[in-house]
Amino acid sequence: MEQATFAELEHDLKKRRTRREIFLEKMDRLIPWERLEERIEPFHPTAGRGRRPYPLRTMLRVHCVQLFHDLSDPGMEDPLYEAESVRRFAGLRQAGPLPDETTILKFRHRLEKNGLGEELFAEIREHLESEGHSVRKGTIVDASIIEAPSSTKNKAGERDPEMHQTKKGNQWHFGMKAHIGVDAESGLAHSLATTPANAADVSTAHEVLHGGEEEVYGDAGCQGVGKREENRDRDVEWKTAMKPGKRRQLDKSGPEEAAEKAKASVRAKVEHPFLYVKQHFRARQGALPGAGEEHAADRAPARLREPADRGALRAGMKRGSIAPVFRPGGGKRAKRRRKRGIPAGSATTRKQFAHRR
Repeated sequence: MEQATFAELEHDLKKRRTRREIFLEKMDRLIPWERLEERIEPFHPTAGRGRRPYPLRTMLRVHCVQLFHDLSDPGMEDPLYEAESVRRFAGLRQAGPLPDETTILKFRHRLEKNGLGEELFAEIREHLESEGHSVRKGTIVDASIIEAPSSTKNKAGERDPEMHQTKKGNQWHFGMKAHIGVDAESGLAHSLATTPANAADVSTAHEVLHGGEEEVYGDAGCQGVGKREENRDRDVEWKTAMKPGKRRQLDKSGPEEAAEKAKASVRAKVEHPFLYVKQHFRARQGALPGAGEEHAADRAPARLREPADRGALRAGMKRGSIAPVFRPGGGKRAKRRRKRGIPAGSATTRKQFAHRR
């Protein structure tokens, strides 16, 4: 029996469990590890010449933690040395060898090279369905733009051929579009398809349906999806949202408006996966400079829509009359002041933010 380290003893004696520990315990029970390992095992290196590889079970769990917390390869190496809960989840000990960033990178590239990501997703989906976590009576379809850098400063000197620019409203975006199918009862995503950003939502709706639906919900962008050739033979009830212009003409207390609200309450479940992607993976939408303009590389989302009085703010900072922490572009109070015509560098503003200096 190996002797416990101080970190392990301290972890056993602590008074409360952290949120990360609770989350990892849930994932340990929920994910079908044996089925996933069977898919990866033919591609995992075996012991022979050179350094002995880490067990497949360990590397798969390390890879999952990396996905859970959106960590880079060096960033994933740090929790293995710092967090006892992560080591226990992966079956590692601080006294023993721990995977470095190169080992983590090679395992991730091995999965990508052999196209195992889709197979693992399908295995997890089937497992959740067998456990009764997905009812499969209805599907909500939706799509969202995922921004990508439009820079040509790379080896090929070109933009990613799988990405494209598109116009949404009055804003231009560059990147891809993620189409998902979500179970209308549980809110679990069961299907995923990706296209360039300029692809229409209706053109990919059939790819995110599992075939056993009785109802399909979609937003106004999915109008006419049931009349397309690939969906004509489906025996489902298409519940797509009404066009905004037509809906504004409805009686707010009438039955048609009540039906639209009922459909919207169901479609709201599809927003959670997109919220997770855009908040957790920092993939929020951002506007391109405009049609015909050169796309800026790696534009920060927070700076895509600069307030109109940015110049006044910078001039006030140079004079020392405005505290650097004051940003007139955000906050309800700042918006109310702009509506009343109060300039950003007024005396009341300086007094209001003097305590922050």
